[in-house]
Order: sequence, then C-alpha cells, then structure tokens
Amino acid sequence: MEIFKTAFLMVTLMLIFIAVGGYIGGEHGMMIAFLMAAGMNLFSYFFSDKLVLKRYNAIPVDESNAHGLYEIVSRLTQKANLPMPKIYIIPEEVPNAFATGRNPSHAAVAVTEGLLKILNENEIEGVLAHELSHVRHYDILTGSIAAILAGAIAMLANFAKVGGIAGQSGGSRRGGGNAIVMLALAILMPIAATIIQMAISREREYKADKGAAYLTGHPEWLASAIRKLESYSNSYIMQNASEQSAHMFIVNPFGSLTNKLGVLFRTHPSTSDRIAELEKLEQEIKRGM
Repeated sequence: MEIFKTAFLMVTLMLIFIAVGGYIGGEHGMMIAFLMAAGMNLFSYFFSDKLVLKRYNAIPVDESNAHGLYEIVSRLTQKANLPMPKIYIIPEEVPNAFATGRNPSHAAVAVTEGLLKILNENEIEGVLAHELSHVRHYDILTGSIAAILAGAIAMLANFAKVGGIAGQSGGSRRGGGNAIVMLALAILMPIAATIIQMAISREREYKADKGAAYLTGHPEWLASAIRKLESYSNSYIMQNASEQSAHMFIVNPFGSLTNKLGVLFRTHPSTSDRIAELEKLEQEIKRGM
C-alpha cells in the first residue's frame, strides 16, 4: 500500500511541474519541467531523509554516547524483527520525534533533547515504538518524500506569485490574464500540498500508535507521552520547524498555534482521539492476557 502512495506522490510532483512548465513555456517548458521533476523524484528517493535530518541539525549518536536511548531502540527492534536504525538527537528543547529513511534497512529515528528530558523511560519507549512502527509499515519513505514534495510545491507557489505580480504590472490584457492564473496557482498549490500531507498523515499516525501499543504491550506509555508532547507543542514552536515536514513528527511541531483552520487542514489526528484509541487498545490487550 505504501508503495502505491509513494508512487502517487512522485507522479503528483511530476504532473504539477509539467503543468506549470507547460503554462509558462509551452512544449519546451513541459520538457524542462519533466526532466526537473524526474530528477527531483530520484533525488528525493535517495536523499530526502538526509535533507530532513540536516534541516533539524540532527546529531548521530550510538551506544557509546547515548547508551540508554540505544538500548531501548535495540530492544524494540529485536522484538519487531527490524534492522537497527541510525539514531539521532536534535538539539531542541521542545519535545518531539520522527522517523525517516527509504526502507527499514536505511532508516533513522530522531528525538529532541527536550523529549529525553521530560519523558520517563516507559514514555520514551512508547514514542520510539511508535516511530519504529512507521519504519515497520514502510511509510517512512512516503513521509520523507511528502516533505520534499510539499517544499517543492511551496517553491512553485512563490515562483507563481512573483510571476503573477510581474504580469499584473505588464499592462496588456493577455499579461493580466496570465497574472490571474499565476496568482491562482500561488494560492492553490500550497493548499494542494496540505491536502497531500493530510491524506498520508492521519491514517499513518493511528497505525503507528496501534503498532506501538502491541510492540510494547503498554498503550498507556504512549498515551502518557502524547499528552505531554501535545502540551508542550501547544505552548512552544520548535526552532527550524517547517510546515512541509510537520506531518513527520509524532505530534505537530506547531501545535494549535498555527492550526487555526481546525480539523479540515490538520496533519495529525486530535490528541483526544489518539488517546481514546490507545485506551481501547489497552482494554483489548488486558482482555487478551
């Protein structure tokens, strides 16, 4: 299923580039746009994880300098029958975490310094189990490419906005018509990016929550962690936080501060819904004992 979602994202990126290229430069513009989109898709497949980690200044750690964190990840990967991912710590006081990579053999898990400070060991295990569930479900590539796709669409939107303003100042009727189209693209393309992020994010979070619950056997660990993380994200915004990669985190790094459009454009399920589902899973696990 995730293979089809990833293919859909790549095709969407290519079609958007080709459409804009064709509008601006006709057939030649379409050809240039096609080559650019193909190159971006190839680049995204191999390097999207590295770009995201670099954006957040993630620092690689191992057993020698992060023994406790390494031990938890190692224990969980053995239970989940997964390869050991690379582990990163983000120098950021706001607690959060994400997983990235193109497959379980090329995966990375990143947590902020703030998360390690405010969560206890059980809660940290719940969060890491959630991220490893993303790895296990093969949806880390989808999330990484979605971040690159959203960034590319934002770049195109800025380009269209500049083109629209320049066209308006041109004065001709045709130039004015082109300007209106370009400005419309500038408005609609970021909305398209948000819709793409929403389409892949909410379902992934529920699946990863469920996977974490069964991997640890303690859904309440993750529920407790999410409560704390959500509380912080509603009060503080992460440094270098990017709307294009917000869907990758376990909780939205912008919290409710920039989520004014409500559930329609929310990249994550509501915390109350996630906790309610985890409480149901807790009862199921207890009944199965």
